[in-house]
Amino acid sequence: MSGAIFVNGLVLHAYHGVMPHEAKVGQPFGLDLEIDIDLAEASRTDKVKSTVSYDMLVRTVSAAFCGRRYRLIEAAAGAVAEAVLEAYPRVRSIRVTVHKPHAPIAATFNDVGVTIARNREDNGG
Repeated sequence: MSGAIFVNGLVLHAYHGVMPHEAKVGQPFGLDLEIDIDLAEASRTDKVKSTVSYDMLVRTVSAAFCGRRYRLIEAAAGAVAEAVLEAYPRVRSIRVTVHKPHAPIAATFNDVGVTIARNREDNGG
């Protein structure tokens, strides 16, 4: 049975970016996550050990995203995807969107960001 677990609108303060001031003061980033996972066992057993808890997912994502500084949000998103696939063998794939609403762009905009998708085969699994 296929299924998905998602977390949308996770806000994390980090120091990613190319500009020197981004490394000093940081900024809030928004993350949207969706993992593909077989939820058949969890729906039958009603046990958290049969799934991935939101709390643990957020902890893993936060550690990967905030654990070091990246110049590119593409690299930060990739680190998140790799960390989740490594930590949770039940996860078949992940889609990570990173929003950078305060990007230093000389334009008026609502949001900029990247979306990456990784699956277990991409990670050698």
